[in-house]
Amino acid sequence: MVARIVVVLACMVVMLRLSEAAVYKVGDSAGWTTIANVDYKLWASTKTFHIGDTILFQYNPQFHNVMRVTHAMYRSCNNSNPISTFTTGNDSVTLTNHGHHFFFCGVPGHCQAGQKLDLNVIHDSSKPLSDPPISSDSSSPSSSPSTTTIPAAGVPGPSPSHAASLPHVASAVVAALVSCLFVNFAY
Repeated sequence: MVARIVVVLACMVVMLRLSEAAVYKVGDSAGWTTIANVDYKLWASTKTFHIGDTILFQYNPQFHNVMRVTHAMYRSCNNSNPISTFTTGNDSVTLTNHGHHFFFCGVPGHCQAGQKLDLNVIHDSSKPLSDPPISSDSSSPSSSPSTTTIPAAGVPGPSPSHAASLPHVASAVVAALVSCLFVNFAY
């Protein structure tokens, strides 16, 4: 009986942690493009990014790509030595550290035209300070996988707004698990 209680409680903790993560499609319905005149700075300012969130870049890979870069490279649109390059057209990046993350399209002229993204992952003070070291110069390059986890670029700063997450689903699962626990106690 004790083992069942431990399993149920562990499941509850996992579900609550999963409910905190959000998935953001960069540029919302327009996606990652230069055609729709998306203001990616404005887009990012309307979101609150957390560790564990996923950023989804959807674009036509014949015309665009995504490069993760340092802050200096971001400022100058220098695509000569990116930290990572993504080219599938449907690239998911899971944020693993707080701080700023810098991305742009490496196609000539696109970054200068505004196809660049600086998003800031806030530090959640309710979680322990156990993040891995932040680095702006190291990450394993990736061009074929569509899902990657990356550290932040090491530039702190706040980012306001709201995130879309899965709290209703997690709450329903937790409620079902708790009810199962109480049913087991009745017998």
